Amino acid sequence: MSALSGPGPKGGQGRVLALILGLVAMAVAAWIAGRAAERSALADLDRQARATLSIQSAALHAEMQRQTSLPLALASDPEIGAVLREGAPPDLAERLSARLKEIAGATGAAVIYVMRPDGLTVAASNATEERGFLGRNYGFRPYFRDAFAKGSGSQFALGTVSGRPGFYLARRVGDRLGVVVVKIEFDGVEAAWRAAGEALFVTDPRGIVLVASDPSWRLRTLRPLDDEAQAQIREGQEFGDVPLTALPLHPAQDGLVRVGRGAEPARLAVVRDAPVGDTDWRIHSLTPITKAVARERAQAQVIAVLATGLAGFGLTVWLARRARMRNRLAEAATRRAELEERVAERTRALSAANDRLRDEMAERERLGRELAQAGRLAALGQFAASMAHEINQPLAAIRSYADNTGKLMERGRVQDAVENVAAIGRLTDRIGGLTRQLKGFARRASGRREPVEVAALLRGALEVATARAEADGTPLTVSQAPGLAVIGDASRLEQVLVNLVQNALDAVAGRPSRHVDVSVTPEAERVAIEVRDDGPGIPEAARGQIFEPFFTTKADGLGLGLAISRGIIEECGGTLSVRDAPSGGTVFRVELVPADRTEGRPRETEASA
Repeated sequence: MSALSGPGPKGGQGRVLALILGLVAMAVAAWIAGRAAERSALADLDRQARATLSIQSAALHAEMQRQTSLPLALASDPEIGAVLREGAPPDLAERLSARLKEIAGATGAAVIYVMRPDGLTVAASNATEERGFLGRNYGFRPYFRDAFAKGSGSQFALGTVSGRPGFYLARRVGDRLGVVVVKIEFDGVEAAWRAAGEALFVTDPRGIVLVASDPSWRLRTLRPLDDEAQAQIREGQEFGDVPLTALPLHPAQDGLVRVGRGAEPARLAVVRDAPVGDTDWRIHSLTPITKAVARERAQAQVIAVLATGLAGFGLTVWLARRARMRNRLAEAATRRAELEERVAERTRALSAANDRLRDEMAERERLGRELAQAGRLAALGQFAASMAHEINQPLAAIRSYADNTGKLMERGRVQDAVENVAAIGRLTDRIGGLTRQLKGFARRASGRREPVEVAALLRGALEVATARAEADGTPLTVSQAPGLAVIGDASRLEQVLVNLVQNALDAVAGRPSRHVDVSVTPEAERVAIEVRDDGPGIPEAARGQIFEPFFTTKADGLGLGLAISRGIIEECGGTLSVRDAPSGGTVFRVELVPADRTEGRPRETEASA
């Protein structure tokens, strides 16, 4: 924080004091952050332990419930009842033992055996094994006495023959014929806990560990047993000679325990427990906290130290900048006045430039209109040349009909002469239509925007195009919905359609397979007119310039037709675009504002040579 101090002894003392305060602030922040991180880590570990207990308790209870139904089903087995009755066949016990072995293998039970009322085992799934239960008496077991007297009994005990701990489930058979017993061992459950890295153990109401992920903790106690409890255990021979010593858990601060041996505890841990279903057992989890808490505390302290240091550095920089800012304010005031004068001068220059720009734009618009009219007149020459051939044909036909009519009159064939005169009239109407198109094309735009029937536009535009298509042998298809009208200038829109159809006919001229299609489609807010040909298409490089003035792909073209057409369409509030046809060729699309949205079913007409 040296920016706060001046030169000399006082400035040096200020820097030392600022450094000391900064170190103290970082130490305090590190301590507070460490404590907060410890509490947060402990809370996370506690939630994790409770979630693990909930899952593992449910899994253990489900395993016990699955095995509980087995002795109940076996107690009603007629073969078990038969082996317990007097006079049972000698080989029945052997067959039953073999069947019980199959059942034990299928259900995962450690052993299944049947005892008479005096406690003697008459059939067992391990009868063929060296240390089998067949012929052994277990009448001293509490589970046998409870089952024979009350109908069912259970007990966790150490096997007197196998020496393996397990949970015994007993059920009385018939009217005190005997007892059937299923022994469950939890080796699989313990192995699963170890594989998952979980420190779990299960205790009975006396605090004796029955099942544990650490085998060395099995048959140890949470607390010392009194003399009466030890006497009951010895009487029932529950755990043989196992000493039942206490677990190495030592209470610590904040509800934690130290896990270890001897006077020096090894590590701190969180102990949580939960009931196992509807039994009187409880499952306990042991979650080490030393590494997790140390890691969270170290991370929080580092972050707190860095944040405090950055905050102190930022405060120092801010104060230094504030001091420098005071020195610059005076200079800024002087420069502000100069800047305002320059801005005012520049504003005046920009205003003058804007005025000149508006004048230039007005001049460009005037020149553009003149250029459009010049283009129209230039295109008129091409249009007139193309129509000369169309007019010559009907003129030659009129001359031929006139000569024939005179001869027919001389011969008295009046009816044939009348038919020739009617044909001359039709050819004259055709020539009149062609000349009307020529005059409409040359006429200067009226600037009007009014409702125009689409059908009338198509009739006018196709009078010339149909004759050319017939002469070239090009099929020309027109598809439109009746009753449609658009907003625009009729003569100028007709000019656009003539230009697009003529371009399409030029594109397919000389091709072995050719076709031109004109379609009118009503849409939501537009009326779309599309002119589609199956010509060679427009190269991608030329498509972006196709609507620019004086750009053309024709050897004898002026490059003004499409530019003028787009201008006309945009003046009428519409758009003109081009794209490739899906089956080959080009599609020019005109979209206009509808004046009448009367919908009708599309109709198709075809004129072909």
